[in-house]
Amino acid sequence: MDLRFFEIYRNPEYLILLGKGALLSASLTVLAALFGLIIAFALAAIRYGQVPVLKWIAAAYVEFIRNTPLIVQLFFIAFGLPMLLGYEWPFWAHALLSLSINFSGYFAEILRAGLESTGKGQREAARALGLKPPVIFFLVITPVAVASMFASLNSQFIFLFLTTGIISEIGVADLTQSGLYIDSRTFRTFEVFLVLTGLYILISMLFKTALAVIERVLFPWKFVR
Repeated sequence: MDLRFFEIYRNPEYLILLGKGALLSASLTVLAALFGLIIAFALAAIRYGQVPVLKWIAAAYVEFIRNTPLIVQLFFIAFGLPMLLGYEWPFWAHALLSLSINFSGYFAEILRAGLESTGKGQREAARALGLKPPVIFFLVITPVAVASMFASLNSQFIFLFLTTGIISEIGVADLTQSGLYIDSRTFRTFEVFLVLTGLYILISMLFKTALAVIERVLFPWKFVR
């Protein structure tokens, strides 16, 4: 097999394109994870609460998001909502909104499981100390729940990054779209997608390393023996 990787790395335009695509994919991942986590935390708090109607609405939202394909949500947000509401956004903003909404459903379910797994003894001890319910929730239950589910959140974050390749379907110049452009110019499909595979693995490893550091900083007690 005649592999011609030099047709990619000898062209500065292609290297710059891959760099910009990788940066956009990574940036959208971080922003979508942050926004999705905020929405997810609100949903998990509602489902943990005592208001039946709100709990039902939150549960319905989570089930709807988790049981519809991301690409359907992406196309509806990118093409359907602008027609219905009469607004115009750049495609990367539609992609960010779609990713945030989609993964908020998965993050919410992970956080809900973490909140419900928190021992009753901790809550009863906090009440015995005279702490108010909001303080108990935010300072006692939430840190323990997030710490216990951090590995699951990490996995979902990496999956979020790998899923960003789908946003190339609406023309966002992410890493996958950059590879498709290079492929259309060089006709070296095998080499291009090998390079893309290597870049996705490399960035995933960098994210995993960063998340491991964050976990040690936020939850140092987990590593005390």
